[in-house]
Amino acid sequence: MTLHDLHSCPVPMTPDDLVTPIPPPPCHPVQQGALCGSARRQGALPRVTPASADAPSVQAPPREFRFRVRPAASGAGGERLGGDRGQSPAMLRSLFSFLRRRPPVPPPRRQAPLPLWQRALVAGGAAGAAAGAWLWLRQRREQERQRRRREALRGLALTHADFRLRDQTGAPRAKSDFRGQWVLLYFGFTHCPDVCPAALERMGRAAAALERDPALPPLQPLFVTVDPERDDEAALRRYLRDFHPRLLGLTGSAEDVRAAAAAFRVYASAGPRDADGDYIVDHSVLIYLLGPDGLLLDCYGSGKSAEELERSVREHMRTYQPLE
Repeated sequence: MTLHDLHSCPVPMTPDDLVTPIPPPPCHPVQQGALCGSARRQGALPRVTPASADAPSVQAPPREFRFRVRPAASGAGGERLGGDRGQSPAMLRSLFSFLRRRPPVPPPRRQAPLPLWQRALVAGGAAGAAAGAWLWLRQRREQERQRRRREALRGLALTHADFRLRDQTGAPRAKSDFRGQWVLLYFGFTHCPDVCPAALERMGRAAAALERDPALPPLQPLFVTVDPERDDEAALRRYLRDFHPRLLGLTGSAEDVRAAAAAFRVYASAGPRDADGDYIVDHSVLIYLLGPDGLLLDCYGSGKSAEELERSVREHMRTYQPLE
């Protein structure tokens, strides 16, 4: 087909319909006289037989380029099928070109770290808030503990204990005489070798430390003997002058002393006498704290130091609430 035939072809064609065949590759030298099957099937070269010695040689016609016309298929209505084949590469090229023209998405910006003073300020604020919350919870727990303790003491007969005794000057004394005052009360005897002197020493040091604070109410230390047979007014005066100057000693008859000890649930029992008639009294070793209303607020064993005793009494004074 020549160019004239191409232009005069009545069937509309596109450049896709024109196929330029690639010339067939030359055959292997061993295959003399035999042509490639693909070229023979396409009709580009005639079929020949191997040349003999007597037969004349046949030369293959010169190679030439031929155009193969691919007829366009028609669908229903005479529309040509596959007519948009040339449009697909163009659409892809347009899409790729559009994507290349889009500006690149910038990477996410990383925020600059806070300055050192701001980080220190934030850390200090968090630490302060945590410390404040801890102190508030600690105060709430202490208040709840004190409330439960007051509720427990309210139901005891100890809160209404009373006594009627005499001091070291011989003046009568009752519990009602100390109403409105804070009282530290201890039961012991003057012939005690070590336990009673240590307890009175702790009680006197705590009372002296509390007296140095003018914002606190006055505190009265009391010593009640559990050995009225030997601890009269004179014995109390000699014994108590080695301790706190305001320490007040109380004694009385054996019945009054037993009643006072029983009112505070104090155990006291005299031991056997030796050859000299001396004896030891086994007794409780608690220090009692009485509030201004005369009710028992707390008690302390021999394991409490003077400093711990002072802190506890100070805290009771600060958070005191009358039970009745």
